[in-house]
Amino acid sequence: MSHRPSIVIVGAGPRGTGLLERLAANLPELYGDRPLDVHLVDPHPPGPGRIWRTGQSPLLWMNSRAEDVTMFTDETVDLEGPVRPGPTLAEWAGIDGGTFPTRPQQGAYLGWVYERTLASLPASVTVHEHRTTAVRVAGPREGRQRVRLDGAAAPLPADLVVLTVGHLDAEPDLEQRALAAFAARHQLHHLPPDFTADTDLTALPAGEDVLVRGFGLAFVDLMVLLTEGRGGRYEGEGDALVYVPSGREPVLHVGSRRGVPYHSKIGYHLDGERPPLPRFFGTEQTDALLRRTGPLDFRRDVWPLVDKELGWAHYHRLFSTHPERTALAWNDFERAYGEAPPRGAELAALVAAAVPDPADRLDLDALDHPLDGIRFASAEALQHGLRDYITDDLVRRHDPAHSPDAAVFAALLSVYGQLLRLGKRLDPDGWWHGFFSYLASGPPGPRLHQLLALSRAGVVRFLGPRVTIETDEDRGLFRAASAAVPGHWTEARALVEARLPDPTLERTGSPLLRALYEEGARATAEGLLVVDPADGRVLERDGRPHPRRFALGPPTTARAGGAFTRPRTGGVAFRQNDVTARAALTLLRDLECRLPVPLSA
Repeated sequence: MSHRPSIVIVGAGPRGTGLLERLAANLPELYGDRPLDVHLVDPHPPGPGRIWRTGQSPLLWMNSRAEDVTMFTDETVDLEGPVRPGPTLAEWAGIDGGTFPTRPQQGAYLGWVYERTLASLPASVTVHEHRTTAVRVAGPREGRQRVRLDGAAAPLPADLVVLTVGHLDAEPDLEQRALAAFAARHQLHHLPPDFTADTDLTALPAGEDVLVRGFGLAFVDLMVLLTEGRGGRYEGEGDALVYVPSGREPVLHVGSRRGVPYHSKIGYHLDGERPPLPRFFGTEQTDALLRRTGPLDFRRDVWPLVDKELGWAHYHRLFSTHPERTALAWNDFERAYGEAPPRGAELAALVAAAVPDPADRLDLDALDHPLDGIRFASAEALQHGLRDYITDDLVRRHDPAHSPDAAVFAALLSVYGQLLRLGKRLDPDGWWHGFFSYLASGPPGPRLHQLLALSRAGVVRFLGPRVTIETDEDRGLFRAASAAVPGHWTEARALVEARLPDPTLERTGSPLLRALYEEGARATAEGLLVVDPADGRVLERDGRPHPRRFALGPPTTARAGGAFTRPRTGGVAFRQNDVTARAALTLLRDLECRLPVPLSA
């Protein structure tokens, strides 16, 4: 008996919408006007999904400018399928491209992209929306799959399944379970890693001290919701910004491994001569790494190449735009830089001779550990020191005199595209992804001005770097300390982990992903679902790609910087979507060609 071909896409947020757009773009070439059912499974609205849903607080912003957000391909994306251009968020919404849109504004844009994609599909394709959760995928390797939905009596049949589930909840690890048990014993408040916009913050009472571990974007959301979200307001602007409390705020004591917030978004455009990228870490170097037979070590084999590439972008910009701050001719420096081994004494000596001011040199280790070795006489001295650090960062990131910083940002994007080709060998301990986010994906400048105002108002207090959290059973309190203020402890009855859950298959909140792992899907040491970098097919533990199961996004080794991107920057996620969509359509076409021809009566 014949059946109608079908694809099930689990996850209808930006990544699922991007995949659907690439299916629509490639259909005419690879599938024609054959009939096709596309099932989208997601409890949240298609387009924005969970993270960008329009119903969340408008106080929450994107950390990208409106002009830097697009869901559409352009000629810079490495595609086999057709380029289908479209407007940026700024162009679609008719807003100033330099503004930082609210999350609901981005959700509305994503919803429009989804509707536009639906309208571009031919009449032969029917899209079915299922506002629920997929809990299991079953079926033989060479046969139709069955996708079990929560609350549904019968599974969805699928010729192939694509997982684009995005960021997910996770079960707590051993440390978080121990902290939760301690909090329960002593009637304290403990909030584990979670999506801040979804966290119930009512447990944090006004005026109470709260320890916060994590200083990235999740903390920024927490800061906003517990201040402006509770009726506080700002007066003035820039360095003169003042926070006027509502009286309903807790006191947030925040620390992390580095002890500082992510670097501010750069507040100017990189004009003039741009560094030619890639130079020292491109396709040639990545191919050589992939040809190696032994195991790759990220720090030993990859990081030196990344370091040299970022340095190349930095010094190319410095020499081309600010030559008065250099002491060698560019041709001499370029030749010596190219010949010097990465991260060695020879390279360090060259830079020291060519760039007189240490502030003009790129030191990635110092950037990663900005407070290492610094000691403060008191907790109050730490507050002043951190405010000075954040102020200096804001000034630098908004001053074109430091435009090599913007060149490094461009190099980071180039490097990320190459690192994705290494698949599961990309980031064995998660360090690179965190470092990338710290340098390239920080908050808008106005958020850091707000942080400074909150610090001056005493609503936010800084704990310092390498924060340790302890529990005091006798007194029933959480305690936090940092080596930056020797002997000083901060005590509180509440602890918030301001970070997203780790995307590990063993503790994922997705029963579907957990079942895939338990039934034989391969995972990396840090718990990511391993997929074939060639087309996104899920790899099994024996190394074979599953012919009918694909996966993209954060829980996988095919994660990119984001499901959307800046225009004209290559769009790594767009390329991945295109490759997977073409593989899926080719499979469906070949299956159709192999079906028996019905006998005539």
